[in-house]
Amino acid sequence: MSAIVFGLATAVLWATTLLASARASRLLGPWSTLAWVMLIGLVVTLPFVVASAPSVAMSQQDVVLMATAGVANSAGLLCNYAAVRRGKVAVVGPIISTEGAIAAVLAVIAGDPLSAAAAAVLLLIAVGVVLASIDQSAGDPELAVDLAADTASAGSSGATAAVITLALGAALLFGVNLFVTSRIAGVLPLAWTVLPARLAGVVFVTVPLVALGRLRIERAAAPFVVIVGICEVLGIATFALGAKVSAPVTSVIASQFAGIAAIAAYVLFGERLGRLQVAGVVIIAIGVATLAATHAV
Repeated sequence: MSAIVFGLATAVLWATTLLASARASRLLGPWSTLAWVMLIGLVVTLPFVVASAPSVAMSQQDVVLMATAGVANSAGLLCNYAAVRRGKVAVVGPIISTEGAIAAVLAVIAGDPLSAAAAAVLLLIAVGVVLASIDQSAGDPELAVDLAADTASAGSSGATAAVITLALGAALLFGVNLFVTSRIAGVLPLAWTVLPARLAGVVFVTVPLVALGRLRIERAAAPFVVIVGICEVLGIATFALGAKVSAPVTSVIASQFAGIAAIAAYVLFGERLGRLQVAGVVIIAIGVATLAATHAV
């Protein structure tokens, strides 16, 4: 049950980062957005890292896992920000949400237990995630009007090959990061599972941009990068907590963030949900309720 709770918390946090990062990256560009997000995340994380340092004893394998997680997460976020800057959130979101399925497959291959019943329900939830995030504006003039502002700011009338490629790259990198993070979470304090990406991002992105005088910030973008920086840290933390119980379940439920982002866009920005999106939300709700009621995990 705790894997479901932490998975849902992660989904809400990642939906928040998806929406806020789209705004930030369109104002600052993906590189400056990533630089600020990683710097803010590192500032938030460091006190907890220092406090838990005396109890940490890392092996060489732990160091390799942390480095892998850091590089994969940072590179994935860069691809993510570049994608939402050029394309629609409703298109990029569902592609990136496959990260959970990728991580779940990796976890099962590595030996994590998963019953047939749980696998079937998780597949149902994954289908719901995709349906809830489908962009139907191309075939519905009214929906197209609702999404016109986002389309104009993104500079594209739809998903281009470049946007799809960037989103797929982000999904693969995030899947690797989630899988590796689930392994780190089992042997290191929670704060240390959040540290790798923040540290890698600051060292390889923030510091070079500052040195080159290319780190940008605008007043309008500041609240968004702060929100993304904090929610990224909290999202990885809740995922790590859930992964200690069940990595496959936490991974797939966390991927609901794409559907949640679609609902939030409707509430906050007045974007309408199409019939397929409504069906997806219903399927997700049924799937989560079934997991909770049957204790499939």
